[in-house]
Amino acid sequence: MIRSMTAFARKEAQGDWGTLTCEIRTVNHRYLEPSFRLPEQLRELETGFRDRLRQGLKRGKVDVSMRFQPVETEAQNFEVNDDLTRALNEAANHVNRILDNPAHISALDILRWPGVLSMPEQDFSAAKEAAGELFAETVDELVSVREREGERLRPLFDDRLKEMSAFVAEVRERMPQLLEAQAQNIRDRFAKAQVELEEDRLAQEMVMLAQKSDVAEELDRLDAHVTEVSDTLQRDEAIGRRLDFLMQELNREANTLSSKSIDAEVTRTAVDLKVLIEQMREQVQNIE
Repeated sequence: MIRSMTAFARKEAQGDWGTLTCEIRTVNHRYLEPSFRLPEQLRELETGFRDRLRQGLKRGKVDVSMRFQPVETEAQNFEVNDDLTRALNEAANHVNRILDNPAHISALDILRWPGVLSMPEQDFSAAKEAAGELFAETVDELVSVREREGERLRPLFDDRLKEMSAFVAEVRERMPQLLEAQAQNIRDRFAKAQVELEEDRLAQEMVMLAQKSDVAEELDRLDAHVTEVSDTLQRDEAIGRRLDFLMQELNREANTLSSKSIDAEVTRTAVDLKVLIEQMREQVQNIE
């Protein structure tokens, strides 16, 4: 199955605890590279989020953003650390007795001291549970989007693979005619030079020409690679790296076909093949 690495998904959840919004955006990347922006109240969930992300995605640069708006509650009373406050007051009075010109210490000065004033810790357990469920739903939606985007590429691959098969078949069919035309060229050159051409000499020339221009193996490998690409597109797994390797192999065979060409038409066909391969390769870079 073709899955694109470019996708976006957004989900939102609400409850008595407030409102959660999760957004995941992915682009192509050689490996799976996630980054998270989570509110402080949910920071501890990142490890679990990473594990869940790896279950659904294999490759891509992934940006995860989650926003949390807690529900507004009635003002909560501050808690004052009485023991610390008394200790600070006694320490201040002791210092004032020593000083010639003591300064008055206010209640606000003491309240600014770390640990004196605090607020009761809020319970975000319900919000954390909801965040985990929301993240899983967003990942599932993202995977679906990547699959839909990937499947839109299938006609592009199918059309180009068919064209490549047709080009290969055309070259294969023309090769005997091309070799015969080259043999006639050899006869014409010898006739023009008024040199008698022995059949043995012609046979030797033809053998050398056939060896130099033999592209049967290249054509066979092109056919095999085209079939392998088609089969790979049917796999229900991450196929991007395998397709990238196959594009390299197809391009190598097309280059060899061009270098061995003894006919302008075959050379043009080799160029056409490379154009089709490059068009597929550009799309492969975005496949998981």
